[in-house]
This record gives sequence, C-alpha cells and structure tokens, in this order.
Amino acid sequence: MPRIHSTYNQLAGKNVERIVALGDGIYSVAMTLLVLDLHVPDAVKVVTENDFLFATKLLLPRLLIYLMSFTTLGIFWIGTQTVLDRIERSDRHFAWLNLAFFVLLTLVPFSTSLLATFITFRSALLVYWANLFLLGASILSVWLYAWKFGLMKTETNHAFHRAVTIRVVSAQAYYAGAVLLSFVFNTYVSIGLIVLIQLNYAFAPKLVFRRKSDEV
Repeated sequence: MPRIHSTYNQLAGKNVERIVALGDGIYSVAMTLLVLDLHVPDAVKVVTENDFLFATKLLLPRLLIYLMSFTTLGIFWIGTQTVLDRIERSDRHFAWLNLAFFVLLTLVPFSTSLLATFITFRSALLVYWANLFLLGASILSVWLYAWKFGLMKTETNHAFHRAVTIRVVSAQAYYAGAVLLSFVFNTYVSIGLIVLIQLNYAFAPKLVFRRKSDEV
C-alpha cells in the first residue's frame, strides 16, 4: 500500500494543460459573476426622467467597484498566463498550489459585492484588499515553487524570474499603501489609487528609467 500511494503522488498533477483549462474556466465564471451584482433600478420607483437619473447615479459607486474588480481579474489572468506559459512540467504540489490560488479567485465576486455595498466602510475595503493580497501571495508561491523545483522551461532565465517576482511584490506594496491611506482620508481615495495602480499595470506605460529586464 505505501508503494502504491507513493506511485500515485508521483503521477498526480502532471498535466499543465488541465491546470490552464481549469484556471480559464474559473476566471470566466468569476468575471461573469461580477456583473450579476449590478441591478437595474426598480421600475416602480422610477416614474420621471429625474427619478431615472437619480437611480442611475446611485449605481455609479457599484459600477466603479465592478470595473475595478474586472480589471483586477484581467491583470491576474494575464499574470497567470505568463506564469503557466513558462511551465515545462507539473507535479502534485504545484497543482495544489494552483488550486489554492483558484479558491481565492472565486472569492473575488464576494469581496467585490461586500465593498460595493459598504463602500464607505474601511473594514469592507480591508476585506477586499486581503483578497488581493492573498491572491498575490499565492500566485507568487506558485512561481517560486516552480522556479525552486525546476518545473520551468529551460529558456526562463534569472532576469525573467526576477522581473516576475518584483512585479508581484511591488504591486502588492502599492495596493497596501493605497489601502493604508483610507486611515488618513477615506475609502474613496484608496479606491481611486487602486484604480490608478491597475491602469498602470493594464496599460504598462514605458518609462525611461525602467529597464527592459524589469518588464513582463
């Protein structure tokens, strides 16, 4: 029995393509669930044009959080593809590390809805940030594990490894700094900064002081 168990562990989780397919499916579901938190104003309460404009105005904060979270998932999806594209082979532990990341990914619609409902509450922002932090930590653990145990393609060099690591760590540092500002100002300031950070990573403007090896 111990020998059979050992053989199973050596064979389990070897298929990188299945990890990629599962990840794409979870991303698509999570992105779709985000929009379900946007609700059309109650037609009974909307009688005039002004009523409609007022009801639409009330939707704007929730729409902002939706767009922020969709961008968040988009950034992480690109990051996940970047990581998995460098993987030559997988093992059981690598597969479970990815599953841990996917668990945190499925929580994004919940943390998004919580923040959208209680947008002025610092505690709701902290829950949302905790979700982002754990996502960053887990994807970094996937990357570091693959690097340490030689699961990557041979052309993946130290410069690329360093660039990915710095990108994840710096993004989390920026998010943490933005959230800390909510203790000085308010949650809207923090949310605005998070959006700006995301736009920076989404459009990746080329800065003259950025070295090519630091770009992913």
